[in-house]
Amino acid sequence: MKTYSPRKADLDSQWHLIDASGETLGRLASRVAQLLRGKANPRFAPHMDTGDHVIVVNADKIVVTGNKAQQKLYYRHSGYPGGLKVTTYAQLIKARPERVIEHAVKGMLPKKALGRAMYRKLRVYKGPNHPHAGQLPRAASASEERV
Repeated sequence: MKTYSPRKADLDSQWHLIDASGETLGRLASRVAQLLRGKANPRFAPHMDTGDHVIVVNADKIVVTGNKAQQKLYYRHSGYPGGLKVTTYAQLIKARPERVIEHAVKGMLPKKALGRAMYRKLRVYKGPNHPHAGQLPRAASASEERV
């Protein structure tokens, strides 16, 4: 018996719309990463990009538990000596709320070219509006049960 491996022509990518208002950051990010990776897809293959496109709206209404709003730190480096920049969650959610979700999801994807291809299929928006109505995204809640 041969092992099944999907071909690119066999894959059909769907668009999912997730409303992040009132959702916990980590739970939302793991659900989005699962959709991007295609783990619930019956044609999943770990070596291929079998995932779907995901649109996340209302990124500014995401919540974190405990004291993470004051204690969680985000690091970035310019590449120059002394170029380390540190930002707290509270500062980042106020300035660029999309980055919080993007950072959490990116950490849950593979770290090679395959993960970068999956990450490109993620769109995050601060408010409830998005320009992807033409793709006819189907509404999926972040707390939706696994299939």
